[in-house]
Amino acid sequence: MRDKRDNMKDKTGFAIWYEKTVGKLIPKQTVISLILCFVLNSVIYTGTQILMKNAKHYDLSTKFDKELPFVKEWIYVYLICFAFWAVNYIMISRTKNEHWYKFATGDYLSRIICGVFFILLPTTNARPEVTGNGLSSILMRFIYTVDPATDLFPSIHCLVSWMCFIGIRKQKHIPAWYKAFSAVFAIMVFASTQFTKQHYIVDVFAGVAIAELSYFIGTHTDLYKKIWKMFDKVNYIVFGRE
Repeated sequence: MRDKRDNMKDKTGFAIWYEKTVGKLIPKQTVISLILCFVLNSVIYTGTQILMKNAKHYDLSTKFDKELPFVKEWIYVYLICFAFWAVNYIMISRTKNEHWYKFATGDYLSRIICGVFFILLPTTNARPEVTGNGLSSILMRFIYTVDPATDLFPSIHCLVSWMCFIGIRKQKHIPAWYKAFSAVFAIMVFASTQFTKQHYIVDVFAGVAIAELSYFIGTHTDLYKKIWKMFDKVNYIVFGRE
């Protein structure tokens, strides 16, 4: 009992509260690194838009892009994927710490690569006029307003959706049906970026390629150990000793 009391004293008050609340969903060993995934994504995406606002942007559209019809109803898949991302990233954060940090390392690397492309190759496209007053039209106009036609290559929408699948595809404790669902839904997200005219077809392939490359580096090098060690130090400051 004495050892248990001593360990409790080593924990911060925040750690005790966290374990009783959010910790039941997201382990405290991975929550900070999980938050960084979303923070880094936002910082790079928004930051490069601001940085390259006045730069020349290139249109990479192909014949395929120009002939593909605009189907605004696909906006629902395009938006629902944000919930898909949250669910799968939390699910992956609940796997073994080693797997999570390998995944997180690949995730961080993928955003850095995207940031380099957004700076070296600023892109844009010509969006269609959205008519009608239905919900799909309203949502489509909203997205076009809040999300400028920049930072298209590679597609972060496609990259993150594919990361959601590759992060669980070899996890034996996750049901096969959910793995299949994640793969199919990721492909639906790819389609949504095309039919809503948010991206070129080349953006899709680039997003998937960068996801696979980054994940490979995260799982086949020792880089993740340095990331893991760094977060162990941060976790100790925030949560105290285990």
